[in-house]
Amino acid sequence: MSNSSATTERQVDSNLFITVSGPPGCGATTLTEGLADALNCGYVIGGDIFRDLADERDLSLQQLIAKAEEDDEIDRALDQRLRRIAEQWGAANKAFILESRLAGWLAGNRADLRIWLDAPEEVRIERLSDQEEIAAVMRVREVSEAGRYESYYGIDVEDQSFYDLSINTARWDADTVRDMVLTAVEDYDPETDEGAFTTRDVTI
Repeated sequence: MSNSSATTERQVDSNLFITVSGPPGCGATTLTEGLADALNCGYVIGGDIFRDLADERDLSLQQLIAKAEEDDEIDRALDQRLRRIAEQWGAANKAFILESRLAGWLAGNRADLRIWLDAPEEVRIERLSDQEEIAAVMRVREVSEAGRYESYYGIDVEDQSFYDLSINTARWDADTVRDMVLTAVEDYDPETDEGAFTTRDVTI
């Protein structure tokens, strides 16, 4: 994937509430920032909220991750904040992007467009190599989070049936991935949309 910041002159006028989700190293943050620049809109990255929680508790990220393994309060606090953001922007009729592993689920039917990103594991590991993440930690984290989401909310994070776009980000560079999504946003017409999936409201 390109290491560029995915900025071009392309601008798109939209009021869609978009969610971006995927496993670690999928390129979700890069896409979210690129979309926000092109749409001239606000966004929230789930990882930033997680860091805020760590700072509030005077813990390192690794300490907070470990604590989340032991106590559901951490996950639920994160998801409650993301849910509040989704509720606020889902009713605002303004363009906004929410990124997190559960963003599509937490936004529910408030979201206009849900995007899932993925890439082969070896590619994602390589992308995370400069972020103090290692293969073993990533695998444990993914499996552990999937189990917790299933236990807490009855969510199967591997279920991609309600996503509007699913993109393998290892096949295109960051600019191309962003432009693919922007084309979908630009050409979206709610008057002719017959493909929206109803999503159950997740109880946090």
